[in-house]
Amino acid sequence: MDRRLVLGRRASLLVSAGVVCHTLWTSAAPALIYGLYAQEWHLSHTVTAGIFAIYPIGVVVMLVGFGGISDQIGRRATMLMGLVASLAGALLFAVAPDVWWIFAGRALMGVGVGLSASPSTAAILEFSSPERAKSAALVTMGAQAIGFAAGLLFGGALAEYGPWPTRLCFWVLALFLAVLLIGTWLLPRHTLGGASGNWRSRMPSVPNYVRRVFVVSSTAVMAVYTFGVLVLSLGGQVEHDLIGSSNAFLNGAVLSLFPIMMGVLGIITRSLSSRVALIVGALVSSISMVLLIVAVNFRDLAIYLLATAAAGGAYSLLFIGGLQAVSVATPLHHRGGTLSALYLLAYLSMSAIALGLGAVATRWGLSLAVEIGAAAIIAMNVATLVLASMSSTNAAGGA
Repeated sequence: MDRRLVLGRRASLLVSAGVVCHTLWTSAAPALIYGLYAQEWHLSHTVTAGIFAIYPIGVVVMLVGFGGISDQIGRRATMLMGLVASLAGALLFAVAPDVWWIFAGRALMGVGVGLSASPSTAAILEFSSPERAKSAALVTMGAQAIGFAAGLLFGGALAEYGPWPTRLCFWVLALFLAVLLIGTWLLPRHTLGGASGNWRSRMPSVPNYVRRVFVVSSTAVMAVYTFGVLVLSLGGQVEHDLIGSSNAFLNGAVLSLFPIMMGVLGIITRSLSSRVALIVGALVSSISMVLLIVAVNFRDLAIYLLATAAAGGAYSLLFIGGLQAVSVATPLHHRGGTLSALYLLAYLSMSAIALGLGAVATRWGLSLAVEIGAAAIIAMNVATLVLASMSSTNAAGGA
């Protein structure tokens, strides 16, 4: 049929935000079920960290091979492919008879997020009002916070009180992805981003005149995504040790403090310039990592909650500051590839640190793994702080 229902600008913005939401939901969905898998199939920390790590590895492979594809075939087509892969991954989790199905499902989720993360972020900016990069960055971060919280809370509640502890949350995720597929199909068919329609593999790239801003933004985004390793890969076990509870919903509710603070701080600090947001975010993130080390070593739940809340606020500041800067500085026809390069570095750091920390936790204990992860994040924060402080307001703000 030549005529079909096409969503308007606001509905298209909502659907694009939903696609961003799914990237964090799929990331967080198994976080509170790793322990159940470990009990059922007698898995070590290394294996559970490997399940986590295969996800960012899948993202990286897609970003390396097809990072700029949405600039060629359009945001809508790329997001559709990503959602199909994510849906297939969720269904594999929902019916998995053994751990190898989990690895396959996690890899497909990584493929889906690798394809859809940057075009959905770019689509939010393009469906927003012109010259509103800060608003678009806030919408993107808000969608991430909702997806993160949904994955933790739904995952925890359904694992604890649902009839199929390791499966029901993935059927719920699959339903959400199916609805998103329909919404994405109804997006305007024209190719956003000046796409040419030519299909060919292309590495994500950053124009020369954007690279100074890109370096500042990438260190900030790498730091916040690396913290996701501590929350999603090791956080469940850390909470089990601190709280002394095996209740998945309680543990998920505590972990959800992180995305809740992401959303709250994003709204409160939305008037800050990107440079100030990066500097303050790096300082707060470093403090939160010190608090995390203290909480784990002294088994203090109150300090752990404070560390988690501070880290969520820091995520908001660093992500919005970094995304705003690079989005404003990048022209439309390079936006998909530049955002893909940003996500590529973030997910590379996630996969490498997840594998390393899993091995450390298995061999030398969870406390040392958390300390090493926190130290790595502090190093990235220092780099962000130095680079943002050295940049002029215009450079850091992408003006």
